[in-house]
Amino acid sequence: QVQLVESGGGLVQAGGSLRLSCAASGRTFSMYAMGWFRQAPGKEREFVAAISWDVAVTYYADSVKGRFTISRDNAKNTVYLQMNSLKPEDTAVYYCARKTGGDYYALPSYTYWGQGTQVTVSS
Repeated sequence: QVQLVESGGGLVQAGGSLRLSCAASGRTFSMYAMGWFRQAPGKEREFVAAISWDVAVTYYADSVKGRFTISRDNAKNTVYLQMNSLKPEDTAVYYCARKTGGDYYALPSYTYWGQGTQVTVSS
């Protein structure tokens, strides 16, 4: 059973920064790509960023490119999302997920999900 626990969300003013963390249980963390998604009220869950198992490749949604950075520490079973220059439209619940196949950008490619952490950006 894989458990993913996000932390680091909160309330921040526009232009500010937050760093999200996602801690994973188990000994297979380093074998899988990981992703971050977000879901705003009344909207569908959307892709934010992903990172390959070996840190060699990263992927970003156009809306966050240049502002967000995904990283991982396989020794700590943790994936991070550094969010800078935050905008009110970044307000959402942010989820981390483990990729088990398919397209990096697609929701169905991810099997295990955390419970989410709320990020609220005030204007």
